[in-house]
Formats: sequence, C-alpha cells, structure tokens
Amino acid sequence: MLRLPEFNLLEPQSLYGALTELAEHGDQAMVIAGGTDLLPNMKHGLREPKVLISLAKIDELKSIELDAQGDILIGAMAPLASVAASPLVRSVAPALASAAGTVAGPQLRSMGTLGGNVMLDTRCQWYNQTHFWRQSLGYCLKKDGHVCHVVENGKRCVAAASNDTVPALTTLSAELDLESLGSKRCMPIEELWHSDGAANKKCAATEILTRIRIPKTPDGHRGAYVKLRDRGSIDFPILGIAVRLDLDEDGLICHADQVVIALVARPTRIKGVADALHGLRPGSAEFTAALDQVAIDARRQCRPMNNIPGDAGWRREMIKVFTRRAFGKAAGSGE
Repeated sequence: MLRLPEFNLLEPQSLYGALTELAEHGDQAMVIAGGTDLLPNMKHGLREPKVLISLAKIDELKSIELDAQGDILIGAMAPLASVAASPLVRSVAPALASAAGTVAGPQLRSMGTLGGNVMLDTRCQWYNQTHFWRQSLGYCLKKDGHVCHVVENGKRCVAAASNDTVPALTTLSAELDLESLGSKRCMPIEELWHSDGAANKKCAATEILTRIRIPKTPDGHRGAYVKLRDRGSIDFPILGIAVRLDLDEDGLICHADQVVIALVARPTRIKGVADALHGLRPGSAEFTAALDQVAIDARRQCRPMNNIPGDAGWRREMIKVFTRRAFGKAAGSGE
C-alpha cells in the first residue's frame, strides 16, 4: 500500500487567507483543490510539500454564473461534475461540458475541479510511477534525475499536458484570473503554457487560479470534445481533440478552431482550420471534402511522442479519425 507522507493541512475559509498562507510558507507549500491528482503524486513521491493549503472551504471559488456581458464566470473550485451538468455551460459552451464529463469517473469528477484540471501536472509513463520503480530506472529529468527516457540525450522534459478541459477552453478563448497576495492579473489561456514538460505553466508558485472566464459565444456556436483512451472511464487521454464551429445567420461557418491535447507539454492549435472551413455548410459535400483535408493537415502538424502509454504512430493516425469525429459531432452529424 502506498502511503501519504506527513504534511500539515491548512483550511482557510477565504481567498485572502489562502493567499496569505501561501505567501508565508513559500516553497514548502502547495495548494490543493480536489486532490485527485496531487494526492496520488504525493504517494508516489513526485510531490513533497510540507504544507497543503486547501481551497475546499472557500465558497466564492465554486460559482458558475453569467455576467452582465454574457460571459460565463466559473470559479476554479467548481467541481467538474457541476461544470459537465450545468445547463448554462451545456448551452453556451458545449465542448467544455463534454470535456468535463469525460474526466476520470463519476466519483473523481465530484471531487476534481475545473481549476485543478487546468493546472494539472504534466504526465509521462516514465514519471508517473512509484518511487521504487523510478529509483530502479535511475529517475528522469522531471524528478530527481538527469536523463530523458523519451528523447535520447534530451535536455528538456517532454511530459505531456493531459488536461481534458484545456483544449475546449482554448477554442472558447477563455481567460484565467490569477491572484497572489496584493496582486491580480488576467491571462488568455493560450498564454499559460511553456513547452517544457517539467514546468509547463507561466505562473508563480505564489499565485492561485481563482476563476475561468469564457467570453460570450454567438447564437450559432457549436463545439465538441472527443477523447481517445484505453478504457471508457477513469483513464487520462492519450489523445484529446476539441473543436469549435460558429455559424452565421445563413447557417454557414464563419469561424472554426481545433486544439489537441496529450501529445506534448502544451496544447496544440491546428493551423489553417478556420480558412479551410470558412463559408461551408456543415453536412454538405463541400464540408465533408474540406474536413478530410483538415484531418490530414492535423495529422501532419502533430507528432506524438513516446511519453504516455499507446504506440505513438498509432496515436498519430488516430488524429485523422478523431478530427473527423469531433467536427462531425459539432456539426450535429453525430460520431
């Protein structure tokens, strides 16, 4: 049985209290949301905080609401199950509702939070193992070692971003509210990422993600998220694709987007999608032909690595299949 190491648990009841504790304890502390990823990582010896600062009792971080401008505001502590089931999210941001509903299983979605999924640590089949396993291997670049087992002589970690909700949020042009003691800032989600899998987020250890903002979507907005995994539940993605289609008053595509996850250390936006599908009617022969080319282009732009389970070549071929499936689902033609 894997056991948790000793740590002190702090449970502030306000955001200010959490920020104060985080500033006070510095590198010895970590923030815990639902704990569905952090606690297993602590059992494996991947994370070793002396202090955990829980956000569970901060009610102001749990809301899902529409503001006066029509933007969706989701607190970082909103459970994934609530995001997936929210009538507001399902109607205005269907790709996000779909993505949140695919994370892990029902019990973990009840505990896990949207903010926790956005801030999820990168994953690698050489890293997400027990301490005994990693010690026998000689550790890796991401934790305790100096070797990358994925890229021979690699000097940078290539652990994969595996956040299901991130590609959907990226297609939705979401913004992140980040706070530290005495400081606030708002960041477009696409600016959050580094390409280094060991530390793939551009935020300070003293900052807390407090809210996710989703700009108002047009009436003709459609979106979808599809996920490749070994089992139909529980598993992290070995490929995740979110797509967006916005239709004008005539039912023609005026904007399109596609973002892929679980390949490299940051989400990958597929180039050329908007131009390829602009002016087409979903379901038409022209749309189907263009979609075939979009799927080919997506495969060409993505190069999965041997960083998570599943043959990298097979995962790359599945990009074509899941691109067609995602756009078909968004267009209303099913899977």
